[in-house]
Amino acid sequence: MSDNQTPIPLTPNSGANLDLTKFSPEERAQVETIRQQINLEDSQAIITYGVGAQREISTFADTVLSEVRNKDSGYVGDILANLVTNIRKVDVNGLEVKSGFLSRIPILSSFFNSVKRFIAGYEKLSVQIEKISDQLDNARMQMLRDITLLDNMFTRNQEYRKTLERYIAAGQLKLQELQTTILPELKAKADESKDSMDAQKYNDFSQLLNRFEKKIYDLNLSRMISIQTNPQIRLIQNGDQALVEKIQSSILNTIPLWKNQMVIAITLLRQKNSLELQKEVTKTTNDLLQKNSALLKEGTIEIAKESERGIVEIETLKKVNNDLISTIEETMKIQAEGKAKRQQAEGELVKIENDLKSKLISLK
Repeated sequence: MSDNQTPIPLTPNSGANLDLTKFSPEERAQVETIRQQINLEDSQAIITYGVGAQREISTFADTVLSEVRNKDSGYVGDILANLVTNIRKVDVNGLEVKSGFLSRIPILSSFFNSVKRFIAGYEKLSVQIEKISDQLDNARMQMLRDITLLDNMFTRNQEYRKTLERYIAAGQLKLQELQTTILPELKAKADESKDSMDAQKYNDFSQLLNRFEKKIYDLNLSRMISIQTNPQIRLIQNGDQALVEKIQSSILNTIPLWKNQMVIAITLLRQKNSLELQKEVTKTTNDLLQKNSALLKEGTIEIAKESERGIVEIETLKKVNNDLISTIEETMKIQAEGKAKRQQAEGELVKIENDLKSKLISLK
């Protein structure tokens, strides 16, 4: 087998299941160069064919897998959860006058003291939230760097796969060339000479092509790994992007909004006075009267409705009667069908008996 053999033209139909239309003219030239360099007379040629590109795909897949394993996105969720926990520690509603507050009217001063405690708690938590905000910003910057890194990984994976596809195409072309030229020649010679050495050469070369075909299949498996790596990269990247958006929303919206609302709450709470307490007393009294009135109305109406209902409703009796009639009719139908079948069976039994008698008489 010589590399000086006539090159096979790179046409769209060259090779089994080989589509060369996806290659540019430059890539087709590279495929042809690789094909011409394939020398299966070298015992290491099959083993080492495409190993470089294959190793890059395998190493790259390990890199992506390592990226997934080592990526601790959970810490961002912990920071956000910590943010929510701290925000919830300040309960603005707890400072509003509620119905249960009536029992504390003799010590109204506690209401105003609670405002002071609220302000002190807000100032303490504000420091903690500032630290959380810095942590979120650092995490956001790291994820932005990761997103850029993943873009580069995606591009590199594309390049690795294209290189592998060129080796696959060149190998398929070479395989087709040898299967349609050298292999038939060796078989014809072995058939003609009947020499065991010629037969052995044909068998060895056939096994060689079989191993080379398996090698191309292995390269196709590596290509599939590369194809599967692309969506994996995008999934990781999309997760990072979603977290970045969530972090930015927290930094730019949630935290400032919380601060603004706390300031507004403090300002409003300071304006409340005894009039607010009186309003709450009035509101609570009115609410209690309205609720009792609604309950009384609802209870009276329900009692009246229930007292007017019969023990068994007419619709229930109608359904029971219809079901009973239907059951009787179905039973009668089944009985009639059974009777007809029995009569028919009796006739069949007579016929069977007569046939048996006739047969027994004929035997005599």
